[in-house]
Amino acid sequence: MHVLFVAPHFPAYQKQFVRALKAVGAHVTGIGEAPVGMLPDDLKSWLDGYEQVSNVCDENQMYDTVRRIQNRGWVDRMEATIEAHMLTAARVREACKIPGLSYEQTVLCRDKTIMKEFMRKHGIPCAQSEAAATPAEVKAFADRVGYPIILKPRGGAGAASTWRVNNESELDPALVDTGVAGGHSVALEEFIEGHEGFYDTLTVGGQIAHDFVSHYYPNVLEAMRTRWISPVIITTNRMNAPGYDELKSLGRKVIGELGLHTAPTHMEWFYGPKGLKFSEIGARPPGVGQWDLYCAANDVDLYKEWAFGIVKGACPSPLSRNYSAAIITLRPNRDGHIQGYQGLDLIEKKYGKWIIKSHIPPVGAPTQPVEAGYMANMWIQIKYPDYDDLRAILEEIGETVQVIAG
Repeated sequence: MHVLFVAPHFPAYQKQFVRALKAVGAHVTGIGEAPVGMLPDDLKSWLDGYEQVSNVCDENQMYDTVRRIQNRGWVDRMEATIEAHMLTAARVREACKIPGLSYEQTVLCRDKTIMKEFMRKHGIPCAQSEAAATPAEVKAFADRVGYPIILKPRGGAGAASTWRVNNESELDPALVDTGVAGGHSVALEEFIEGHEGFYDTLTVGGQIAHDFVSHYYPNVLEAMRTRWISPVIITTNRMNAPGYDELKSLGRKVIGELGLHTAPTHMEWFYGPKGLKFSEIGARPPGVGQWDLYCAANDVDLYKEWAFGIVKGACPSPLSRNYSAAIITLRPNRDGHIQGYQGLDLIEKKYGKWIIKSHIPPVGAPTQPVEAGYMANMWIQIKYPDYDDLRAILEEIGETVQVIAG
């Protein structure tokens, strides 16, 4: 099988998809923006070919490149795992008659307004929502559903440029930041109170081969706006707990209604006074290195399972569910440059055997803004056999480790 893989170089974990495809016997051609000389040696060893383009989101460039590759030989699949690349990849895939996620399916998994309209039409519970391109439309939506409301980009990822607006006096900065004040269309949503998490799957042939449930502590908006919090994403190994039955059932319904065949999925959800609500659906892996947590928690190479699904049509390895696993973000006490760390030696001595990997910026390194995300500053990935015990360990890490900046 010949697989085209979009952007194999960046982010760094992208090369793991190429490694896995090569390991299961695929021939892999990469299409990326970096010169071939800048690719890591291991990545180059896994690629059978490479084409450089100036922009992997430029549909014309990508189409010309893929057609050039097809003129040299047959192409079976074209895979893109970064959300920003998926619409272009879907357009080119359809134009070049390559099987895979369609453009229509990709739009449903990218445009938050269209996504929620689809979910409501098919009986999947979600927040009230609509698109708006003027301040008047935003205010009319708020008058109808009541404050708080959420404003976010229609095709964004994570919490970037996402605002919770509690009353009309808070609207103006949100309208400017999201571009509504300049006529840019954004997604509006009813604010849903409750705990936030996500349900991820590896779906092969329309059936869920592997699935995972993860939790945010605290919810994403609070985590991305509050410096003193050390936010956590934790995946549970209690997948058979009855509290997850409704979530898994709705996840299967989403996959069926979207007609997804072989693809990773990422489904964000809230659970609170209004019950279970899905907030976003993605036909891609999650970000922030979450698949690495799934690998460590389940004694499996999930990248290779994904590759087996594409090349062989099945995922051969069972998940052990031996561990829960988490990432904890540790923010510097202020913006500036790293001056040092407190409490890190104690945590490494006490829990070092459970640490999967970590990122500890060197003294003198510039800090990154709080809103830059879970992996922008110091972080630790860790696993442990018991979910509740791991949550306690994460709380201890957050209270013990101090990142000093000046």
